[in-house]
Amino acid sequence: MHHEPAYDPHLLRRVHAEYLEMPGLTLTLPQARRLWQLDEETCRQVLSRLVGSGFLTETRSGSFKRIADGTTRQEAPRSW
Repeated sequence: MHHEPAYDPHLLRRVHAEYLEMPGLTLTLPQARRLWQLDEETCRQVLSRLVGSGFLTETRSGSFKRIADGTTRQEAPRSW
């Protein structure tokens, strides 16, 4: 079964903003789902999009964190 990306640009901006507001934020998929009250597929798509844009990285342990150290503000891509 093929799923079309159902990400919401407003949701992407919200998650992006929360990572900017909380330097050092590192979340697993289940933690991110609880924090943003998302279903698994939507949460995966949002986090994957942020990884693909170079804003987040997925650690070996499966957590998602910012690539930058928190001292610079990274703007959201205009395509959102």
